Amino acid sequence: MTDDINLGDLAAAFVAPFVPDDEVPALHPALEPFAFLLGTWRGVGVGGYPTIESFRYGQEIVFAHAGKPVLTYVSRSWVLDDDGVVLRAGAGESGYWRVDAEGGLEVVLAHASGFAEVWVGNLAFGRIELSTDLVARTVSAKEVTAGHRLYGMVDGDLLYAYDMAAVGQRLGPHLSARLRKT
Repeated sequence: MTDDINLGDLAAAFVAPFVPDDEVPALHPALEPFAFLLGTWRGVGVGGYPTIESFRYGQEIVFAHAGKPVLTYVSRSWVLDDDGVVLRAGAGESGYWRVDAEGGLEVVLAHASGFAEVWVGNLAFGRIELSTDLVARTVSAKEVTAGHRLYGMVDGDLLYAYDMAAVGQRLGPHLSARLRKT
């Protein structure tokens, strides 16, 4: 029975399995510059691409940790109508944000739509910038060849923009959103 399930609790359990809230270990020192990301973020955004119609979407992103120099990341989204009513499920991705020995960022993401990416980047002046290093896909997935993401805090909200190269198109704007910590 899904009526009794609290989706927020379910997401938290998935992100930090086997670690009760009262036993979460201390944040690894390498993650201190990224501590502002920890928690659940929700908001709305806009999307589009030369091969699809523009759309609005709602999104939830959860960042957590288990004491290692790695953030866990889960994102899910829903396509919305102009009144903010959910029309259908949207994209989903999950993975790990790792800090390397020099303080750079390595991100590994798997997408429900059948592709996986390795991203590299850094945090500087309150802004995270990531670019794809590798993109792989299943036989049935749409072709995605490259991406570029920017994240930053503005007035306490997490803003991001995602540019994508896919299905024969050059790198260009695809998604942007403003998320508020819950």
